[in-house]
Amino acid sequence: MSERRIIPLVTRPPVITRAALSAPPPLSLYVHFPWCVQKCPYCDFNSHAVRESIPEQAYLDALIADLEASLPQVWGRRVQSIFIGGGTPSLISAAGLERLLADIRMRLPLAGDCEITLEANPGTLEATHFGDFRAAGVTRLSLGIQSFDDAALARIGRIHGGDEARRAAALAAKHFDTFNLDLMYALPAQSLEQALADLEIALSFAPPHLSCYHLTMEPNTAFGAKPPADLPDDDCSADMQEAIEARLAQAGYQHYETSAFARPGHRCRHNLNYWAFGDYLGIGAGAHGKLSSHTGIVREARHKHPNAYIEGVARGDALQERREVGTEELPFEFMLNALRLIDGVPPALFAERTGLPLAAIEPILVRARQDGLLEMDANGLRPSLQGQRFLNTLLERFLPEVK
Repeated sequence: MSERRIIPLVTRPPVITRAALSAPPPLSLYVHFPWCVQKCPYCDFNSHAVRESIPEQAYLDALIADLEASLPQVWGRRVQSIFIGGGTPSLISAAGLERLLADIRMRLPLAGDCEITLEANPGTLEATHFGDFRAAGVTRLSLGIQSFDDAALARIGRIHGGDEARRAAALAAKHFDTFNLDLMYALPAQSLEQALADLEIALSFAPPHLSCYHLTMEPNTAFGAKPPADLPDDDCSADMQEAIEARLAQAGYQHYETSAFARPGHRCRHNLNYWAFGDYLGIGAGAHGKLSSHTGIVREARHKHPNAYIEGVARGDALQERREVGTEELPFEFMLNALRLIDGVPPALFAERTGLPLAAIEPILVRARQDGLLEMDANGLRPSLQGQRFLNTLLERFLPEVK
């Protein structure tokens, strides 16, 4: 969190017991593919550069064994969405992806309109498989463009160029009715005009969905250890954000989540389930999961290194961590997700997904409204425009009290 301050104890709610959930939340499946051709200097995801070759069959075997061992936690629940992320999942062979999805379908009931997303990079070889990925059952492609400018891509350590990015975007549009283009702004030495030029090129492919992220210096990354010297200042970065949001609104995109924009009918259902504090089973190296039951809510994390994960699954021990979310943590856990949504969530969803009455956080909500960070009515609990700009400040108010 970027800002910290002491909140008076009067804003803290009394201790309230959590009730059992009336019904389990919607369920999604996340599958992590941990390999990349090269680790990007800004990336803090669990990804590992390919040294020689990817042990594809051994990893697929481990994924399915992990899934089978996890089935008792999700018996009878229908999966609404699947997200295959990484890393670079598009490095998997088309046959390997087809096998993975077939094996998942054999073990889990999928909704008839189940959204199946695959993350991909614009490498020339990977892009030639987009049609095969669609034929295997992927319904949505998320393409990590970041920029169409060769110099900007080189400065952030990407291995594709602008021409490859354009070809990949064109192929995504050819094979998928729904696809996402990832863009970054506030790149080293980037001007406002260059950021908007990237956006205009992206719009030329008429993507149904765009994700526009501010480049951040994450801990435990190369950029975190040694940030580029020529990053745009805060004022310039804010100008980029405002100009991007205005241009996308003009182009007919709905700004529905902190960094996500979509044409009507093309919001990412998988991510919406995250933000609405739904459940998700996570399999694969380093995958995280969140599952609810009548006894509580648990968070899980798999072993991060691919070899440790494969070996752990083989001995029946895929988990590196499993813990129950404490009652005092639930308000922050819920708001950390829900307040990313521009339109917010229905107030009743707090009780439905946490088992806590809204009264448990009423003093915090009142103070946040008084400070202009939050808006609330019968239809929605949502961040104000100021709350969107200072989201960390708003979220901190829901942190458990330090004892």
